[in-house]
Amino acid sequence: MGGGIKRWCGFCRSYSSSVKLVLFMVVPLIVVSGFISVLGPSTSNWVFLSKLWSSSLPASPPVSPVKEREKRLDLRSQVVVVEVHNTEEAISDESLLNRSFTPPHAIEAIQVQPQNVTKEDLKDSISGPANNASMRGPSFAPLLNESHPPRVKAGPGYTNLERLEAGLRRARAAIKEAKHANETQNNDYVPIGPMYRNANAFYRSYLEMEKQFKIFVYEEGEPPLFHNGPCRSIYSTEGNFIHGIEMNSQFRTRDPEKAHMFFLPFSVTMLVRFVYVRDSHDFGPIKRTVTDYINVIAGKYPYWNRSLAADHFMLSCHDWGPEASRSTPYLHKNSIRVLCNANTSEGFKPGKDVSFPEINLQTGTIHGFIGGPSPSRRPVLAFFAGGLHGPIRPVLLEHWENKDEDIRVHRYLPKGISYYGMMKKSKYCICPSGYEVASPRVVEAIYAGCVPVLISDHYVPPFSDVLNWKSFSVEVPVKDVPNLKKILMDISPRQYIRMQRRVVQVRRHFEVQYPPKRFDAFHMILHSVWLRRLNVQVHNDIKMS
Repeated sequence: MGGGIKRWCGFCRSYSSSVKLVLFMVVPLIVVSGFISVLGPSTSNWVFLSKLWSSSLPASPPVSPVKEREKRLDLRSQVVVVEVHNTEEAISDESLLNRSFTPPHAIEAIQVQPQNVTKEDLKDSISGPANNASMRGPSFAPLLNESHPPRVKAGPGYTNLERLEAGLRRARAAIKEAKHANETQNNDYVPIGPMYRNANAFYRSYLEMEKQFKIFVYEEGEPPLFHNGPCRSIYSTEGNFIHGIEMNSQFRTRDPEKAHMFFLPFSVTMLVRFVYVRDSHDFGPIKRTVTDYINVIAGKYPYWNRSLAADHFMLSCHDWGPEASRSTPYLHKNSIRVLCNANTSEGFKPGKDVSFPEINLQTGTIHGFIGGPSPSRRPVLAFFAGGLHGPIRPVLLEHWENKDEDIRVHRYLPKGISYYGMMKKSKYCICPSGYEVASPRVVEAIYAGCVPVLISDHYVPPFSDVLNWKSFSVEVPVKDVPNLKKILMDISPRQYIRMQRRVVQVRRHFEVQYPPKRFDAFHMILHSVWLRRLNVQVHNDIKMS
């Protein structure tokens, strides 16, 4: 096992091609006119997706504008329209105990129709959409019936992009059809139960992903900043995914013309380690490195410019991942950001971005952390141990530190007491946010078979587009921390047992495997990216008037 892990997740990988990051590439930026028409005067094309979540997520404050650094990118003569599809909430099969702010599973699509674009609009687009006050906003039209989407035949009349989009249309139709149908069982795992927002739709979507999803990984850049990442730390999911996708033969394609998505393989954790000047509070070196890298791939390949990053994604478990994504406007506004720090108050968009789990693999493996006793052998009602990080934990410790035998809350564990042992003895594991909204305690609780108690503001839990967190966790608003014991005691023993069993059932989706196995954390991250790619359409069609 140790040798396999070293081969799988090494810190130093050599690459035959050595690319120096370009420092200055000053080239006129001609923004794609169809994309501008979708954006409207001053909003991003993702605003319409975010409206869907407004009823279940706290409102996000406006994100401060970012300087337009992408004027250096060369769009050449290619013009492409990016269409953004909306989503429909899945039907829940059970009335649940606690109110949740988690978002729904993406199933239904709504098409954003581009408007006619004039030559004057193209001229104005150079200065960016915020300056085009006269541009009309997008119009909405329901997606056409895709029960039997048109088949695209191979031939000179169809581009590779058109074939890819046709395959995605068929996948959307199959997922919609599966929503109310029974899936064919096989010998492998089949998701079922109230832990899922819609198990049939998720399963069909997963199968469609396995059938056709392809990702192109840019090969430019050298370790340690690129193609590398930590695998034995609190940010381990960053390194594990980078190495996992680069070694993958099923989803990775070496032919960018066959790719649905393009992965930017930089590690924010490594950028912080090697580029950031400690205690400087200056994100400039990190942002310049990311911007220079994007300039390299945008100058060498047409794909970033083709979609203005809408079919690209980055991944970061470091707290500064969102800040790194602000290096260039299109990386922040258009690309899919896979973040542990999934904070809607800081610009995280559940319809566009992906929340994924923070997993603290101190030994590089989950061996020894999985499993725990049955509910009847868990004498402690709730447990937490941790420092005073952020605004929520002081409130928790003020009300509960060493004050109740049932609610075991400690700043420092008593000598001789095992942290993971206490988790396995507890019915509920309290998971408050620290400096940032994400906490590795959520996954640690799931590993131990302990029902997570999420105490956070503006947090979107991992894989919540598929998983129904209300069915296997408890979400407590910060204002209700003084009533924590009453909230937990009001949960009936029967309901608790149901929740605990569901925790055990969903655990496979958070496990890190070497090599990855179906439905594990690696594949769930891929599936979250796949779902969002289904809601974006890129095509070579623009009307000029």
